[in-house]
Amino acid sequence: MEMDSLPNGNSTIPTSTTTPPSTALSSKLTQLTESLKLEHQFLRVPFEHYKKTIRTNHRAVEKEISSVISIVNEAADSDISNDDAVQHLTSLVSRLQGLKRKLEEGSRAENLQAQRCRARIDHLESAGAENLSEWNNTRMKRILVDYMLRMSYYDTGLKLAESSNMLDLVDIDVFLEAKRVIDALQKREVAPALAWCADNKSRLKKSKSKFEFQLRLQEYVELVRAEDHLRAITYARKYLAPWAATHMKEMQRVFAIVAFKGNPECAVYKIFFEPKQWDYLVEQFKQEFCRLYGMPLEPLLNIFLQAGLSSLKTPHCYEDDCTKEDPLSQESFRKLALPLPYSKQHHSKLVCYITKELMDTENPPQVLPNGYVYSTKALEEMAKRNGGKITCPRTGLVCNYLDLVKAYIS
Repeated sequence: MEMDSLPNGNSTIPTSTTTPPSTALSSKLTQLTESLKLEHQFLRVPFEHYKKTIRTNHRAVEKEISSVISIVNEAADSDISNDDAVQHLTSLVSRLQGLKRKLEEGSRAENLQAQRCRARIDHLESAGAENLSEWNNTRMKRILVDYMLRMSYYDTGLKLAESSNMLDLVDIDVFLEAKRVIDALQKREVAPALAWCADNKSRLKKSKSKFEFQLRLQEYVELVRAEDHLRAITYARKYLAPWAATHMKEMQRVFAIVAFKGNPECAVYKIFFEPKQWDYLVEQFKQEFCRLYGMPLEPLLNIFLQAGLSSLKTPHCYEDDCTKEDPLSQESFRKLALPLPYSKQHHSKLVCYITKELMDTENPPQVLPNGYVYSTKALEEMAKRNGGKITCPRTGLVCNYLDLVKAYIS
């Protein structure tokens, strides 16, 4: 049975019924409540950035204060002349003035992060049923900016944020921090990535991250590639030896590349010299970065699209005769929906336009001459009331009950 030739309720009879205001308001509030449950990243990222800024400032102050106290104690215990004492004090004053400048800069950074957190809380609190459309529009722009930043369209994302006056609602500075590391790794430089690991050492250690170890391994490999074997051995003793307790197997393999570098047939060791190792480091950094700030690994736009596509995906969507109106007729959406399960049942369910009841073997569908389909129960009742005449409620066509054709659901 061709479904296109058997329309079933695509048109409706004009009615004058309206939705009560209280029902509409309740529906909007429910929709808003469900939307706010998805704003985890929106608050988590600036809060994590705020905590990181505080920790960085605290470490800098502790380091400088400890150094100043150490110098004062050394000067107090030693027998120095007045001129040397004045020179020491002048140096200390200079260092303390530098510390003051750092504290002022750190305070401004902390205030900026706190302001951003406050702005986002205010934005969530401003959401209401009366401005839901405007709030959702801003949310869509935030999702688009997030996607652009993740896909490295930094300038475009910045322009959209500026034009929409929502710089405090997006994480541009956080992604720019990641951009510097990613750009360096793509140029085969590990120094910025190692500096990032040092800044976040305690949190990476808590999550049992292997990213720093992988960076050290790659730096060792590059020394071997350059045939600087002496430096490679020295480097391994200094930077790889501390990881021996937890990564001995990987270290044993990578140490053997010195002997097998000249043998292109040895695939086990050849893989260490392939360019894709740097691509692997970039992907691993992105994962660690997202985990550190509490972000999902997938862009928010992909997540929201997949939520919608999950309700549309059927086996028919991947066939050649899939209608163009179906989003899954497009290759990009098909790829996005590939890991999703099928949602609809393989067999069609027909619901009568008149009675709203299911049409099945007990209440089979009947086809009018104009191609519209209604249930046997509804048409029999109509025929009894009208002397065997049937009137299509959607087109006004009048026909005899004997003109109907029974349809079979396959």
